[in-house]
Amino acid sequence: MTRSRRPPAKRPRASEAPDGPTATEPATRLPRRRTVLVDLAIMIGAFAAASGGAELAGAANLGTALSFGQIAFALAAFYVFMRR
Repeated sequence: MTRSRRPPAKRPRASEAPDGPTATEPATRLPRRRTVLVDLAIMIGAFAAASGGAELAGAANLGTALSFGQIAFALAAFYVFMRR
């Protein structure tokens, strides 16, 4: 007894591919320039918030407050890099 095999499904050629979003490219993808600006805003915002918070919490001097800002910037940069 022999089984009948279906032929493999035909893949569309590149010229026949649909122009819409695919599984690898979501429909809600932001333009590249905008995502870079959002990433920069996250990192700079973290720096400013941590520096300001340290200053308001009574840091000994501005250098100490900026050190906390630098740590927050590094953590935010790590977040931005790992998110992609």
